Amino acid sequence: MYEEIIREIKANLGENKDLNRQYLSSQMEVYKDHPYNKEIIKEISRMMWDCLSEDEKQEFIDISENENPIMDILNDIYYDIENGKYDVPREELGKFMETFPDMFEDDLVSEYHYFTNPLEELIFRKYIGLEKELRYIPDNQPLLDLYYVYGFLLLENQEYDKAEEYLKKAIRINPVSARIILELTEIYKIHTYTLNEFFIRTCDALKYSYYPQDIARCYRNLGYYYIEENQIKTALALFIYSMEYEASPLAYTEIKYIQSKNDNIELTLKECIEIIEDKNIQIGVNPFILETLNEFIKEYDENKLYNQELYFLNLKFDLTNDEKALEKMNDTRQKLRN
Repeated sequence: MYEEIIREIKANLGENKDLNRQYLSSQMEVYKDHPYNKEIIKEISRMMWDCLSEDEKQEFIDISENENPIMDILNDIYYDIENGKYDVPREELGKFMETFPDMFEDDLVSEYHYFTNPLEELIFRKYIGLEKELRYIPDNQPLLDLYYVYGFLLLENQEYDKAEEYLKKAIRINPVSARIILELTEIYKIHTYTLNEFFIRTCDALKYSYYPQDIARCYRNLGYYYIEENQIKTALALFIYSMEYEASPLAYTEIKYIQSKNDNIELTLKECIEIIEDKNIQIGVNPFILETLNEFIKEYDENKLYNQELYFLNLKFDLTNDEKALEKMNDTRQKLRN
């Protein structure tokens, strides 16, 4: 039904943009009470955009850039957050959210997402996939950051239910963001009767992670889970293995504590890997991510897009410490200088 309506509307458009705009405005009125009114009006709005002149489009863009309440509120609060002052930012965001209109909400036809880079989109397509038509949230509307930051501030204030609500809003926008998923796990770590959700979400984050710090945090999470399950050797293996990705004082403290309570048990790295594999937990970075990084590096190199190539080379080197990747990074930097 929706597709037929849109096809009919498009079929009635002509060459005269002014007449098209009048016609499209009338169709918004016609379908305002239709069961698919939300989806139809969104599509008509996109057609209206095509009817604008280049000057009108630029004027609209300029106004949008100058009037950007999401960007403005985030810029206002970032300094305090970076300095560990959370009360004022939380209050300011709370007031902002009271009047903030819904933006880029999924409807019956489209789903709206924002991905930090092409790698995240491919991870999303492989492990989650689209149920509807994909619409991208523009870069100049940092809705993902807005929900994530507010969720983080609510969590810090122990407002767990509300924090969960906003972090889930962020995850809806980017379901493969390990950073956001791991923030959500903090709620399930301390505010649920069981750790099942904590474990499942952590395993998801591990699958999607492409930063060493995120991978390490996943293994620390899993170490905590197995401590609670009283599987101390597995917990120790996970904390030790996490140090391969980040030399965290948290992990070091846990390792020493476990050892002090268990006859100073020692595990080699090989033993740790064997224990983790026996639990069917992913070892290291997801192979799909490394394969995809290699494909991006090759593609950008062939097309002489060296800035993009260098970005993905950096990701690969951080994950693998591969000397060939380091050599390639240096070669790419040289190409950028020439």
